[in-house]
Amino acid sequence: MTINDEILVLANQLANKGKKPTVALIKAKLTKNIPLPTIISTLKAWQHDPSYIVLPQSKIEVNSGSSASNAISAETESLRKIMNSELTQIKQEIVELKELIHQLLAQQNPNIKK
Repeated sequence: MTINDEILVLANQLANKGKKPTVALIKAKLTKNIPLPTIISTLKAWQHDPSYIVLPQSKIEVNSGSSASNAISAETESLRKIMNSELTQIKQEIVELKELIHQLLAQQNPNIKK
């Protein structure tokens, strides 16, 4: 996450809580010491996006509580399982294709070894 992203996330978190994001509030919450001009220019360009509240640790803060967070975790795990299954199938297909290539090459030139 870039410095600007962190500033934007903090600004959105504050705005979601009904607070106006100020340079002082942002500076107090930053994980690193950032120059004031950077904070000021980022806040000037900032527009409230209630859903853009990704934390620096790549977690998502959801105002509705842990049930929504659990749903996101479950969905992530479900997607991970699907992707692993698809990847396993692709790997198997690659092995089969390599075998077919070796068979074709062996037919064309019987001196080729596996």
